[in-house]
Amino acid sequence: MAEVTRTRETVTEDRPVVANDHGRNVADRIIWFIAGIILILLALRFLLSLLGANRENAFADFIYDASQPFVSPFFGLFNYNVVDYGVSRLEFYTLFAMLMYAVIAWGLSSLINLNRR
Repeated sequence: MAEVTRTRETVTEDRPVVANDHGRNVADRIIWFIAGIILILLALRFLLSLLGANRENAFADFIYDASQPFVSPFFGLFNYNVVDYGVSRLEFYTLFAMLMYAVIAWGLSSLINLNRR
């Protein structure tokens, strides 16, 4: 009887190199970098507001001023925008802004990577 040996070959699919892959990767990283900066600013604003940070402090004032353009489109969106607990404030519009900017970044990233797969 003849001896049969089987070997397992791995087949690799040669994917054509697309010139735009590098550009897409860079654009995707830029989108998430910018979104990350915006989300960090908004998270700091939310935490400082929640903890009742002194607005006259230079750091707190910088965070509030830098994040103001990103939350201002969402002012007045809800009737209960801010809930005050003494000096602490719960800003719902900041949480909603964080959600919206994350969704926008995800959508732009998905749009760029649409034809990659």
